[in-house]
Amino acid sequence: MVVGVAVLAGAGYALFSNWSEVKDTVFNIGWQIWVPAFLVLPLAILCSTLSWQVLVDELGEPIGPRQGSQIFLVGQLGKYLPGSVWAYVLQVELGRRAGVARARIFTATVFSVAILVVAALLAGSLAIPSIVDQNPDFATIRWLYLLLPIGIVGLHPRVLTGITNVGFKLMKRPLPGHPIRKRAVLVSLAWALSAYALFGLHLWILVEGAEDADLDALRLTVGTMAIAMVSGLFFFVLPSGAGIREAVIVSALAALVPTGQAIALAAVSRVFLTLADLATAGVATAMATAGKRRYETEVVPLAGD
Repeated sequence: MVVGVAVLAGAGYALFSNWSEVKDTVFNIGWQIWVPAFLVLPLAILCSTLSWQVLVDELGEPIGPRQGSQIFLVGQLGKYLPGSVWAYVLQVELGRRAGVARARIFTATVFSVAILVVAALLAGSLAIPSIVDQNPDFATIRWLYLLLPIGIVGLHPRVLTGITNVGFKLMKRPLPGHPIRKRAVLVSLAWALSAYALFGLHLWILVEGAEDADLDALRLTVGTMAIAMVSGLFFFVLPSGAGIREAVIVSALAALVPTGQAIALAAVSRVFLTLADLATAGVATAMATAGKRRYETEVVPLAGD
């Protein structure tokens, strides 16, 4: 908690000390930039959801996008509590309430996190040199790449199947009807990479609104968002990686825009991401509620005939 307060205080001080440039950046960027920068985020979140759901469906009967999105997106709001583990706890509980075994949701979520980390390291390689060059304090990020070969080996279908079988037996649940297939792992990884590409596009649009940005800058923003998000995951003490994510973004964007503008864009990105999380969770809940009411209206009366 002390570390969390210190990081947030440091982020607040950086915002205050560069307030003049931050304010100019925020007010000089028009709605033509704000709107597309925000609208690309639900697409990125959808890709993350599909990356997770592919694994859930691989472990049993498909649960459908309506139910899956509610479990994943509403559960993801738990990341805004100190200790990102709450997001996973909520997903397991929401899955149980929806009639999906805890073992299945827990296993899919663990595998999903592993795939997200591997995807983040792959995409993040596009930005690591620039981030470290701008801020040598982030050189330790390179140590995360020790996880990459371990992660790639760990994602082999035989390894995942073995882990699944052991886990389900320990939880006294019937084993899935088939081994985990390579296609499911690759599709989940593809959706995760697509999510990071879209998160990077979101940041690139913001940068384009402040300064002219070329396609090389897009490469940097994609890698930056991937590393920023995986860094927030490992720095789990803070809510949703608060402060760490912004520090990575500011360091990377220093190669493209002045420091004040980088701080402003990182802060705006954080606000937009929070709003997008809330909006997608709200839509998922509304869809699930409407589907349940339609089912009760159409099926229950038939059962009584």
